[in-house]
Amino acid sequence: MKKQLRVGIAGYGVVGKIRHKFIDEHPRMRVTAICDQEFASTAKKLNTVRCLKNYKELLQEPLDVLFVCLPNYLSPEVTIAGLNKGLHVFCEKPPGKDVADIERVMACEKKHPRQKLMYGFNHRYHQSVRKALKIIRSGKLGKIINLRGVYGKSKIIRFDSDWRTKRSMAGGGILLDQGIHMIDLMRLFAGEFTEVHSFISNTFWHHDVEDNAYALMRTKEGVVAQLHSSATQWRHSFNLVVNLSKGSIILSGILSSTKSYGAETITIVHAKDKDAGDPYEEMIRYNEDNSWHDEIFDFAHAVCEDKRIKQGSSKEALATMKMIYRIYDADPQWNKTRG
Repeated sequence: MKKQLRVGIAGYGVVGKIRHKFIDEHPRMRVTAICDQEFASTAKKLNTVRCLKNYKELLQEPLDVLFVCLPNYLSPEVTIAGLNKGLHVFCEKPPGKDVADIERVMACEKKHPRQKLMYGFNHRYHQSVRKALKIIRSGKLGKIINLRGVYGKSKIIRFDSDWRTKRSMAGGGILLDQGIHMIDLMRLFAGEFTEVHSFISNTFWHHDVEDNAYALMRTKEGVVAQLHSSATQWRHSFNLVVNLSKGSIILSGILSSTKSYGAETITIVHAKDKDAGDPYEEMIRYNEDNSWHDEIFDFAHAVCEDKRIKQGSSKEALATMKMIYRIYDADPQWNKTRG
């Protein structure tokens, strides 16, 4: 029998618990230890899983794989510690507070070429997104002309003391926390953007981080993308429109643990010369979210079979983080507040 991989989870909040469920569904992986500041004392057990207070205690456990589900200011430190410990590491997005954080991790990664490092951009694994990418790459609807995306929720935080409101701990607000998924998808569909204009604002919630980011971007080929990442979108919303030379792809809603973004659908529009602005379209609705499962199984495959990371590599994470910070930097007034 092949060896079963022992997995530790650093951070056992909502995401850590979701990861635990799907890790244990893989035949070659099993969670054996977790850590979280909520565990008042060390060496408690959740069924057969050891519960520890912090990641330093966790890394003393006999592990093969580490999942990092921690706040932005801790993620790079713990990822580096895991790599240095000889572990394969899966880290949630964002990879840190800023570009320097992911660059430090990548410097460490280079010292451990046999270990796998993957970042959790699970939106790439949603069925609607996979369908859209397949259509775009097939060329059936022609070349991309432009993209328009809105990703928003009603607030940045759930509790007043949340670390997400502190720039020194989070690095950024709604753009870095949630808009990063939309930026990642726009890059996936259209490639790299070379021109950026933006407005960044915290004028509603008045936190230390932004509650709205408006960006206008263009690739060297001339593809234009518009993004609104918002924490004042009172009805949670995910919408991405990709207009191509022979039609459009509309992604609406995204299945999530909260179920608050509505039904996940893809609408495929087929433009014809004589459709008078009312083209034929087909809509597909997805009722299951397989993204968490599929992402973890992809990571496990890379680890078990010594294959390269196909989605969520450190290189991809770096490119997306650079794009996020180009959006921040493009607003000179906001840039001044970063010090």
